[in-house]
Amino acid sequence: MMFKRGSGAAGDGFARILANTGWLLGGKGVGAVLSLAYLAIVTRTLGVADFGRFALVLSAANVIKTLVSFDSWQIVVRYGQPHLTDGNGDALNRVLRFCILIDLASAVAGGLIAAAIILLFGDLLGIGPDMGWQVWAFCMVMMVTIRSSPTGILRLFDRFDSAAFAETMIPVGRMIGAAVALAVMPDISGFLIAWAFAELLCAISYWYLALKVGRGRIGNWRTGRALDARTENPGIIGFLTATNLQTSLSSIGQQVAVLIVGGFVGPAGAGLYRLANQLANSLTKISSLLSRSIFVELSRTNSHGKEALSALFRRTNRLALLAGAVIIGLIVTIGHPLLGLIAGQDFLPAYPLLLMLGVAACIDLIGVSYRPLLMATDRAGLSLRITFVATLLLLGAQAALLPLYGTKGAAMANVAAALAGFAMMGLASRRAMRM
Repeated sequence: MMFKRGSGAAGDGFARILANTGWLLGGKGVGAVLSLAYLAIVTRTLGVADFGRFALVLSAANVIKTLVSFDSWQIVVRYGQPHLTDGNGDALNRVLRFCILIDLASAVAGGLIAAAIILLFGDLLGIGPDMGWQVWAFCMVMMVTIRSSPTGILRLFDRFDSAAFAETMIPVGRMIGAAVALAVMPDISGFLIAWAFAELLCAISYWYLALKVGRGRIGNWRTGRALDARTENPGIIGFLTATNLQTSLSSIGQQVAVLIVGGFVGPAGAGLYRLANQLANSLTKISSLLSRSIFVELSRTNSHGKEALSALFRRTNRLALLAGAVIIGLIVTIGHPLLGLIAGQDFLPAYPLLLMLGVAACIDLIGVSYRPLLMATDRAGLSLRITFVATLLLLGAQAALLPLYGTKGAAMANVAAALAGFAMMGLASRRAMRM
């Protein structure tokens, strides 16, 4: 099949990537503005030490959620697409129910792990006996609000606008909750309740919109068994395992870093590190947004042939390189005053961390097309192995550099691991395009 640059499958796919990322960025733009406000409330109310304890609780909950949850939205998109094309809504429904079962099992496992961590390591995390139940309840809310399955439905039907609206419920809920907590309960417990409220609001919005979008198109909820999806979709278990481990490894390294920093330098250092990491990730949020849009389009374009896939891959790479360069410029020019404006003078020592973590996140952004390409071309196992090596490098470098340089050493480790992961993913992606 002949292919013209900027037209056909790659041209349409690239246009959809831009449109879908635009919707997601619109939602994240609202979130970014609100996050500046609620971060200011939390940091200025709690102070460095208590914000560090709050950060440790959030990181522990996120580690558990990341460890047990599966990126089931990728399964809905990857294995639901052929059923949608064939008009087989019942088979699509079984894929969706299979993913829901996985999410429910993840919630149960997460609750048990959270209880064990609180009982065994509560003192290390700064969680006293009086806060144990509150923290466990917060972790359970995080578990039961896993919303990957409805996210997959919205992305399968190209309703990134609805997904963007649902996602804005997190910052909206946190802003409302932070304001109420400031007035009624201005302590760690109050802000944990606020964050839990935001998670519930977001999950309810996702499910409402997914069921509304899928009405009449996702088949009968009582046809066949959910576990039939295993035999109807060859390779689904392997794909499920690879995506779970890969997501867990890539995210866990970031969350565990906060816990490691807290263990080495205490809650105050952990608070500074988390704040810098959160601001850096806010400035580079386009990376995860692009990745979601790119995976959906590469999965579709793969059926149009290698030439169309290669053209789309090259165009997304150029877009990511431009975005990475712009964001690094923003971090250098506005990072320091932004940090002081949001958190106050006490948090200004976090600026070097913000700079290094921002550079690491931008390196990930520049290589944002690599992992979706490997996943879309059935190389999930290779992508998993690369992520495993990069995570080992991150944790190993942190263990080596933290005793020498403190929190700056942890940030240096992020830069080194990002460079290594970028090189390995880039080499694997280019080999995949040549085969």
